[in-house]
Amino acid sequence: MMSGCPACAAAPLAAQTASGPALQFSVPGVHCAACIGQIERGLAHLNGVTGVRVNLSMKRLSVQGPVDAAGVLKAVGDMGYEVFPLDTTKLEATRDAQGRALLLRMAVAGFAMMNVMLLSVAIWSGAAGATRDMFHMISAAIALPTVAYAAQPFFFSAMAALRGGRLNMDVPISLAILLASGMSLFEALTGGTHAYFDAALSLTFFLLIGRYLDHTTRTAARSAARELTALEVQTATRLTGDRSDTVAVTDLRIGDVVLVPTGARVPVDGTLLSDTALLDRSILTGESAAVSLSTGDTLQAGEVNLTAPFRLAAICAGADTSLRRMAEMVETAENARNSYTALADRAAQIYAPAVHGLALAALAGWWLATGDFRIALNVAIATLIITCPCALGLAVPAVSTAAVSRLFGLGYLVRHGTALERLAEVTRVMCDKTGTLTLPAVRVPDDLSDSDRRIAKALAQASHHPLSRALVKALSNTPAAPLTQITEIAGKGVAGLYGDVAVRLGRGSWVGATQTGLCLAIGDAPAVALEVPESLRPGVETALAAIDLPCEIVTGDAAGPAQTLATRLALPVISDARPEVKLRRLAILTGAGARVLMIGDGLNDTAVLAAAHASIAPATALEASRNAADVVALKESFADLPLVLRIARATRRLSQQNFAVAAVYNAIAIPIALAGYATPLMAALAMSTSSLLVLLNAQRMWWVK
Repeated sequence: MMSGCPACAAAPLAAQTASGPALQFSVPGVHCAACIGQIERGLAHLNGVTGVRVNLSMKRLSVQGPVDAAGVLKAVGDMGYEVFPLDTTKLEATRDAQGRALLLRMAVAGFAMMNVMLLSVAIWSGAAGATRDMFHMISAAIALPTVAYAAQPFFFSAMAALRGGRLNMDVPISLAILLASGMSLFEALTGGTHAYFDAALSLTFFLLIGRYLDHTTRTAARSAARELTALEVQTATRLTGDRSDTVAVTDLRIGDVVLVPTGARVPVDGTLLSDTALLDRSILTGESAAVSLSTGDTLQAGEVNLTAPFRLAAICAGADTSLRRMAEMVETAENARNSYTALADRAAQIYAPAVHGLALAALAGWWLATGDFRIALNVAIATLIITCPCALGLAVPAVSTAAVSRLFGLGYLVRHGTALERLAEVTRVMCDKTGTLTLPAVRVPDDLSDSDRRIAKALAQASHHPLSRALVKALSNTPAAPLTQITEIAGKGVAGLYGDVAVRLGRGSWVGATQTGLCLAIGDAPAVALEVPESLRPGVETALAAIDLPCEIVTGDAAGPAQTLATRLALPVISDARPEVKLRRLAILTGAGARVLMIGDGLNDTAVLAAAHASIAPATALEASRNAADVVALKESFADLPLVLRIARATRRLSQQNFAVAAVYNAIAIPIALAGYATPLMAALAMSTSSLLVLLNAQRMWWVK
């Protein structure tokens, strides 16, 4: 019955020096300031620890100092938290360099824009002749290097689109910025009266704001596939005759004999050589009960050894484990999802050719009418600027940022740039069971004495079973009793002595109780039942009833508990579903025309979370699963899921309205530009007005109920 803590999976790991990088761990059970304080205080006095930091949003623990990773894993596990080691070197690529670069470019563009605006005010106020020309040249000296640096994200994106034979919103934006800057330089050098340096900089600045806000909603900076790779066991104990060596898992070959210690994760797929083994497969399959195996049975990388050490024979190379193949499936699914065309880019397919055609017509018409190419080019550039790619560029980020803020207030974190658009399109829901629709729970009777609570805490701390960890958490404010001769019996429970009194925590039948669940027995006193059945996550029944979409359960759990839950929720169910089975089911539904929303939390859900049209994971999910999901539910209740879908639909609707606002504005502004009346001042005011309208319309997101 006892299942294990993947926390010990990293042992043995090398100790780190104080000058080296901090050890990194995923702690999915952290959910509040109390959890953070408990872990940080609990590790502060661990030998060798010089610094401890728990990041609540990333569910990640960093430990600095010359400390052994196995000691950290045991200490955190004893506190009642699941903890998973992460390979620091494989997380280096997850740093958000793009976000920092956008922020720096935005700051440079904003500073330059303010200075050029001051010079422009003087020109608009009547400066002429040499004074005007001097201000134009100073503006050029400020604007041109700024544009060359700050507008690079738009230039590179436009070039990539053109090389691919397509148009995106960055093509007209880049063209407007370049032509405005180039024509303004020409005007400044030839003593012209009109220059658009301020317009070019303000366009760059406002769009960088939109680009940065849009970037903050994305999860592309941290790949779920990289997180899966970081979760892999890095070392293994290889047996060669009477000799044992610690080797890198990637060095294992087919036929190698590997020793798996108690509490450790299986490092490589293999065949069991020992007589028996008890494994926790929940991290891979979602199966809640431990699995007993005998000689010749197959094991998979990532499973946890719950009992005595056992030996296995590797049936694949260390670099070709089930966990690695799952990472490859996730990466493939992520690439497919990232090919989804954003709403703004779809609008650009219509907008860009129309605006470019109008600007070209203005250039040709005015050149033929006046014979003056300079005047014709001015009118064409004014047409490009006043038709406002700024408003169109902000149309989606303004709404999505408002939606992301609203959802965050409700306890949902949006992690992918096109997540809301795809959520608005879903037509079917597929749910995992264990950890998603249900939660493990342990109830401590109110009348249990303080002494009994202390004994229960001490026994639970000696076990890696999820219910034992839940019990430790439930008794977090209770000190553990001093027990002796503590032993764990595979599949039964934990026993020890409290003074001369025998105490047991485990299966009811093992401790001598009539109940079948988790029970506590102290001496000859009647056993006390502590376990309650898997409880339904708060808000699940309400949410599934209100979503008004076809729903089904696809779980790796056994048929019995899966069918019990399905009957309660009146939903169809597929049980014993491994990751590839879930992917096949998703492919069948997608092939039938459904756009599937997947809700799951385990590593066995990671690939299908990434492959689904849209996906949601609870905050208690592993880091890899959260990264694969579009949205993370930060609170325990799922009651607001229907509102999440309504907000997603409102996001699409308001974005389309913003495009309509920009189109109506352009219908008014284009005739003015084509007639030659669009001065630089008018262009700057027009861009500001249209952008303000777009931003105000986006605020209607807060009214969605």
